[in-house]
Amino acid sequence: MILDETITLNSGVKIPKFALGTWMIEDAQVAEAVRNAIKIGYRHIDTAQAYGNERGVGEGVRTASIDRNKIFVTSKVAAEHKDYDVTKKSIDETLEKMDLNYIDMMIIHSPQPWKEVNQSNNRYLEGNLAAWRAMEDAVSEGKIRTIGVSNFGQSDLENIIQNSNTVPAVDQVLAHIGHTPFNLLSFARDHDIAVEAYSPVAHGAALNNSVIEKMAEKYNVSVPQLCIRYDWQLGMIVLPKTANSEHMKENAAIDFEISEPDMDLLRRVKPLDYGDADVFPVYGGKI
Repeated sequence: MILDETITLNSGVKIPKFALGTWMIEDAQVAEAVRNAIKIGYRHIDTAQAYGNERGVGEGVRTASIDRNKIFVTSKVAAEHKDYDVTKKSIDETLEKMDLNYIDMMIIHSPQPWKEVNQSNNRYLEGNLAAWRAMEDAVSEGKIRTIGVSNFGQSDLENIIQNSNTVPAVDQVLAHIGHTPFNLLSFARDHDIAVEAYSPVAHGAALNNSVIEKMAEKYNVSVPQLCIRYDWQLGMIVLPKTANSEHMKENAAIDFEISEPDMDLLRRVKPLDYGDADVFPVYGGKI
């Protein structure tokens, strides 16, 4: 089953390859969404300090139908935290909010504070190393099992690799048909860094692309299923976001294979129009 598949990270920790993303799911609703996902078979739940729903995610994990140690929980240090003490404190606050004894993985949400994404050349190299050291120490203290990053480019990754004792276990990035970071995928593979794909359906933009629509029809699947399978076949951990139980089931029903000629065609799809979502920094917007 797709939901049962795992890979072993460079830290030796096993991670389920299919996750529930929880961005933009309200704290009051997310516990039920997490419980429903776990009932369906999800074993990997992704949240972040910036999402404002860590409390609810923690509740969902604690009150789920299976033991805590069978659920892989990821959260992210806020992009603005580029200081050792601030990062260390924020990790403790995450544990307190979630009411969990440990987090399976903590990752730096962005190499730059969100207000500087797409607006600044400052990559906060020293600040990211300071945050990284706080995360390394949290691993040593048993608060976190493994650590990674998000939205990091090659130079950002090289900064961590060359100046710390730990290679990031993952890099969680925007990756979908029409926006696939092939060079980064290659670099990550060479350094045994797993790549996680968030927003595999491009915040819905893929639903409006005729090439993707026709390809989905060819395989008798939905556009989201085709998009998720595309990232899956490229070897990425996928994190589709939904609070809808039926969509959770559909998203995970990707037990089909896209042929290599069709994968090649999808690799060459032009950039998608994000529509209203382009206000978010991850889609090119500016705060």
